[in-house]
Amino acid sequence: MIAEELINQMIPPLKPSDRVSKAIHWMEELRINHLPVIEDEQYRGLVSEDIIYQHNEENAFIKDLDLICSNVYVLYHQHFYEILRIAIANQVQAVAVIGEEGNFLGVVTINDTINAFAEFSFVQESGGILVLLVDQRDYSLSEISRLVESNNAKILSTHVNYDKDEQSKLRITLKINKIDLNRIVATFERFNYRIIAKFHSSEDQEMNKDRLDLLLRYLDI
Repeated sequence: MIAEELINQMIPPLKPSDRVSKAIHWMEELRINHLPVIEDEQYRGLVSEDIIYQHNEENAFIKDLDLICSNVYVLYHQHFYEILRIAIANQVQAVAVIGEEGNFLGVVTINDTINAFAEFSFVQESGGILVLLVDQRDYSLSEISRLVESNNAKILSTHVNYDKDEQSKLRITLKINKIDLNRIVATFERFNYRIIAKFHSSEDQEMNKDRLDLLLRYLDI
């Protein structure tokens, strides 16, 4: 999905001439901490709940506030992965979407991107998850796929990021279409792969909330 398809029509933009009280009302009603500000159909930035409370004047105008993220936005054709990356990097709940001619089209929230992500079949399909730690120079997705497929399984998705403690290493998160990963784990261990986390079900083990929380921490979400 691209940004244009995920625009949240329920979130209206503010204008510099609007009063701060309107922003407060919209934030409370929409349960969001950031709202876009536009002028002549051009994106000017975001007003945040923190900025409003620091200013502490409901009768002031939006133009009296210091907006944030004036240069933070996505183009209408960019993938929702990019929206999520930008939102997390800038610690905002909403990212502006800019059209082909530079005009403001709307915003996409983090929740919108998460919902889009959840629609993918690999998220909804049952299976297990493995997290591998490998040296950057040794990383080979083709080899990892071969080892998984040697156990009559398939990789549904792959997430790669740098390890916080060892920058020379990568954490490879694999979603695999098997509920029981014991044979696949044994295969990776036989080829000297380091498995730092596994989330799956077997005859004596069920996935639980603590394990899911741990997975989210590994993915830095």
